[in-house]
Amino acid sequence: MAGIKIGASVLQIDGKDKTLATALASSVGLSGEFFVVAQDSQQLESINRAAASAGVLVETKISQFTSLPYENFSMDLVVIKDILGQLKQNDRVLLLQEVHRILKIGARCLVIEPSLRGGLGALFSQQSLDKQYFRNGAKFFLRSEGFRGVRVLTERDGQIFTEATRTEE
Repeated sequence: MAGIKIGASVLQIDGKDKTLATALASSVGLSGEFFVVAQDSQQLESINRAAASAGVLVETKISQFTSLPYENFSMDLVVIKDILGQLKQNDRVLLLQEVHRILKIGARCLVIEPSLRGGLGALFSQQSLDKQYFRNGAKFFLRSEGFRGVRVLTERDGQIFTEATRTEE
């Protein structure tokens, strides 16, 4: 999954997707570390139950996305799913700055988000993306916060996968 190596340190920001969390946790193996930052105790408990059921190790924390509780240069991969476009612009910038701070040199950030619908589908959609984000997308904001090698990996099953790399400072 996502080119994760056994022994990697991986962080998932936002714990809503339990299936993704357990898949990522199993990818790092017993020698790796998998972390989830949840917004509240309900998300935290849900992830912990899913991890126990799947037999994987997950370290969960409740934290603001704008102040991640991890050391500088500590992660090999950070996965952000379905939240970047829903944040206010200031919070989005702060989150990406925090992700940049905790990624190791050469490490990656993977943004997974719903692909935007057009026409009548957009009118009936429940998506609530910031207008600034809608115009520019993840690629623009990742580049703006110092990420390099920003590219869309694929668009599949109604989701866009955008990857970026943290390079030298």
